[in-house]
Amino acid sequence: MKKHMEHEKHMPDHKQMSGGMDHSMHMGNFKQKFWFSLVLAIPIIFLSPMMGVDLPFQFTFPGSQWVVLILATILFFYGGQPFLSGAKSELKQKSPAMMTLIAMGITVSYFYSVYAFIMNQLRPHEHTMDFFWELATLIVIMLLGHWLEMNAVMNASDALQKMAELLPDEVKKIDQDGKEQVIKLEQVQEKDHLLVRPGDKIPADGIIIKGSTTVDESVVTGESKTVTKTVRDKVIGGAVNGNGTIEITVTGTGESGYLAQVMTMVKQAQSEKSALESLSDKVAKWLFYVALTVGFLAFVIWLMISKDVSAAFERMVTVFIIACPHALGLAIPLVIARSTSIAAKNGLLIKKRTALEQVNNMQYIMLDKTGTLTEGKFSVTGVELLTDSLDREEVLKLIGALENNANHPLAIGIMNYLKENNITPYQAESVENLSGVGLSGKVQGRTIKIVNEKEVARLHLNVDAHLKTKYEEQGNTLSYLIVADQLTALLALGDSIKPDAKRFIASLKQEKIVPVMLTGDNPAAAQAVAQYLGIEEYYSSLLPEDKEEIIRSYQAKGKKTMMVGDGINDAPSLARAAIGIAIGAGTDVAIDSADVVLTDSDPNDILRFLDLAKLTRRKMIQNLWWGAGYNILAIPLAAGILAPWGFLLSPAVGAVLMSLSTIIVAANALTLRIKN
Repeated sequence: MKKHMEHEKHMPDHKQMSGGMDHSMHMGNFKQKFWFSLVLAIPIIFLSPMMGVDLPFQFTFPGSQWVVLILATILFFYGGQPFLSGAKSELKQKSPAMMTLIAMGITVSYFYSVYAFIMNQLRPHEHTMDFFWELATLIVIMLLGHWLEMNAVMNASDALQKMAELLPDEVKKIDQDGKEQVIKLEQVQEKDHLLVRPGDKIPADGIIIKGSTTVDESVVTGESKTVTKTVRDKVIGGAVNGNGTIEITVTGTGESGYLAQVMTMVKQAQSEKSALESLSDKVAKWLFYVALTVGFLAFVIWLMISKDVSAAFERMVTVFIIACPHALGLAIPLVIARSTSIAAKNGLLIKKRTALEQVNNMQYIMLDKTGTLTEGKFSVTGVELLTDSLDREEVLKLIGALENNANHPLAIGIMNYLKENNITPYQAESVENLSGVGLSGKVQGRTIKIVNEKEVARLHLNVDAHLKTKYEEQGNTLSYLIVADQLTALLALGDSIKPDAKRFIASLKQEKIVPVMLTGDNPAAAQAVAQYLGIEEYYSSLLPEDKEEIIRSYQAKGKKTMMVGDGINDAPSLARAAIGIAIGAGTDVAIDSADVVLTDSDPNDILRFLDLAKLTRRKMIQNLWWGAGYNILAIPLAAGILAPWGFLLSPAVGAVLMSLSTIIVAANALTLRIKN
C-alpha cells in the first residue's frame, strides 16, 4: 500500500501558472534567471540601438557588435528557455497563448538580428537593422512579470502527499499463531489481521473481527461525531481509533483503499481544472493569430508592391516584434502581485490566480458544515439536572471523573468545558468501558455511569421529551448520568455554530449567491443547522465522492460553483469547484487542494475575497485593454496600412508606444484598493 502512496507522492498535478507556465515543467528559478538575464541585458541595452535608433546613453567601440552577439545568444538560450519550453507545450496542446507569443517575439528578434549581424559584416555599407535591444528588454520584462506572479501566488503543495501521511509507516500484524509482529505498511495485504490500539491511526480499510471502540472519522469522511464500531463493522484507513483495542481483517489496500480512491479523485479534479484558461492567455492567443496573419500578409503585399524581398521581410519582422507583449506580459502579474498583497493583509492567501478570475457570475457556494459554518469541535452546550439530589457542579465533577482518562472527542469537549469553568473532577476507580453504551466506575463511593440514549431506553428510564427535543433540533449529542441506578442529569454536546455564520449566509443571499450546505453529518444534525442559518439547499450523510459528484452535477447544468471546506473529505470537491476555499484551521490536505486559504477561519473573509476578486478582475481587464490596445494600434501601423497616405510607423515610435503602455499598466495596477 505504501508503494502506491509513494508513487502518488511523486506525481503532483499542480495548476497552471499564467501563460501556460506549469510547475511540473521544471523551468528553473525565475528569480535567478531574471537577475542573471538582467546582467546580460544591460551591456546589450548600452551597446545596441533601439529599433535602429541610437539613444543618448548608448555607445560603441571596435568589436562591440561581437560582444552584443555573444551576450544576446547566451540571453536567448538561457533567459528565453522558459518561454521556448512553454511555447512547445502550448503548441503540443494546440493552444498557443502567452508563451507562444513571447517565444515568437524573442525567436524572430534573435534570428533576424543574427542575420542582420552577418549581413552587416559582409556588406557594412548597407546597414541592416537588428533587434538585439528588443530581444534583451523583452526577455527581462517577461521574466520579471513571471517572477512577480510566482512570488505573489503561493506554489501549490502536494495534497496527495499529505493524504499518504495520514497512514502509519508501520502496522501491527497478528499471524496465524496469534503472535503480534510489526511490519511495514507496504507489506500489508488483503485478509491480513491487524491490531489497532487506542489512539492509533487505522492503517487500512477493514472489518472489525474482535473488540469494540469509537472511531473519529471526521478527518476522512467529515462526520463530526465519533462513530461507535463493533464486530462486523467497517473501518476506514486514515481514521483515528478511540478508546478500544480492535482487530481488523484488511479489505482494501493500495488502489482499492478508500483513501487511495479519494486521492485519485483529487488528482483527476486538479488535472481537469488546470485546463482553465486565464484572461491574459485568451488575449495572447488572439494576438498571436493576428500577428501571424498580419505579418505574413505584410510580407506578401510589400513584396508585390516593392519587389524587394529584404524590405518585405523587414516589414514582417517588425510586425512580429512590435506584437511582442511587453505591457501584456506585465498587465496581469502586476495586478496579481498587488491583489495578493492586499489579500494577505485581510486574512486571505491566494494560491491560484485563476481564483481571482473565476468569481465573475458566481452562482452557488457549497459550504461544508463542520469547521466552516460550525466550530468543528465538540463542546458542552447544556447541562440539565433531572433530580434535586445533586447540583450542577457536583454533576460535572462526577462526569469529569469518568471522562478524564478517555481520548475521544466527546471526552475532550467535556474536559475542556470543566477546565474553562475551573471545575476539578473527582477521582474515579474501576473505570470500565461499556461496549456501545458508555462508561462506568466508582466515584466518591458511588457507582456512576455515563450512557447514551439507547441505554436509557433499554433501562426504561423516562426523560422529558421537550427537554431532549430542544437539543436534538440543534444536532446535539446527548449523554446521561446515572448515579446509583437513578437518572440524574442530561449532558448535551454539540458542534457550535460560528457566531457570524448566520449573518454571512444572509450576506451571500444579498450578493445573489445561493448557499448550499454539504456535510457528512446525519440528516437531523444537518437539518437543524440549515434551518437555523436560513439555508434552503443542503445535503447530508455525504462521503467525499458524494460531495464531488454534487459539484459535478451543478457544473453539468452550467452552474458556476465555489466550494468552502476544511477536511480531507472536502479535498476532491475543493479541487473540482471553479474556486476552492479552505479554512486555515482545517487539514493540510484541504488547504493544499484549495485555490484560496482563509487564514483566520472566518467565513466573513469569503465576502472580502469576493469583493477583492471582482475589483481585481476589473483591473485585469483594464490592463489587458491597455496592454493589448498598444498591439491593436501598432500591428497594422507596423504592417504599413497607412503607407498609401504617406505614413509608415517608424520602429522608434513603436518602441515609445510600447514603453508608454508598460508604464500605464504598472500605474493602473497600483491603484487597486479594497474597502476595509
